Amino acid sequence: MKFISTNGKTVEILKKYNLFPRKNFGQNFIIDPSVVIKIAKESCDKSTTTLEIGPGIGALSEQLCIYSKNLIAYEIDNNLIGILNENLASYDNFKIINQDFLKADLSFLKDVEIVVCANLPYYITTAILFKLFESDLKIKSINVMMQKEVGDRLMASENTENYSALSVIVQYLYDVKKMMKISKDVFLPKPSVESVVLTLKPRFKENINQELFFEFVKQSFGQRRKTIFNNLKKYLNEDKLNRLNLKYDLKKRAQEFSLAEFIKMFKEVCDE
Repeated sequence: MKFISTNGKTVEILKKYNLFPRKNFGQNFIIDPSVVIKIAKESCDKSTTTLEIGPGIGALSEQLCIYSKNLIAYEIDNNLIGILNENLASYDNFKIINQDFLKADLSFLKDVEIVVCANLPYYITTAILFKLFESDLKIKSINVMMQKEVGDRLMASENTENYSALSVIVQYLYDVKKMMKISKDVFLPKPSVESVVLTLKPRFKENINQELFFEFVKQSFGQRRKTIFNNLKKYLNEDKLNRLNLKYDLKKRAQEFSLAEFIKMFKEVCDE
């Protein structure tokens, strides 16, 4: 069987349908079967309902059909719908939805435990992740390919240059691990950046107001060069700021505080 993810098959499909990768949709097609096979194998099994965003011509979708119970894929590009249905016609566990995922109503999935698996369009990676984070879906894991630079920010720990409010918020919600690093050579066309596949698994959440906590974290990182004291001046009243200052060194910058410290500080003055 010649997988879609081989260079030859990909070129054949593109020529057959006179297709060209569309930059406005962030399309880069994977042409190395070992990559998509590993992602599918490590992400799902035959009990899994898998959700894919941006299937392209079906390189990863094909493997997800093989290894999942069923696959639901969102594709925004009208030109690819017929091609996907034809390429994956031999799989009866595949459903394609022609819609912008960011505008999609996902309520029909609310009672189903799902695994998210995708090669995300790099220009909207964060937006897609936050739609998932803020949904009520029962997500077992999120396994996504993204630009290495974004992946580094999600995995970053305190006292590193990539550590940000995004790092703290994502790590509060999920345990983040790197599944594999991806060379730019496995794509057609070849992108200008390296990629990485991350696995995010839901972690225990504290009994705190999540929305307020995220705002507290964002305010703390307001301006990276400022101390956390100066960043929080406009967010906390003087009494609360002074109470925090008695217990924590607020002359430090936000990137010097760990997730655990942010939770403790928040509980001290905001979760009352």
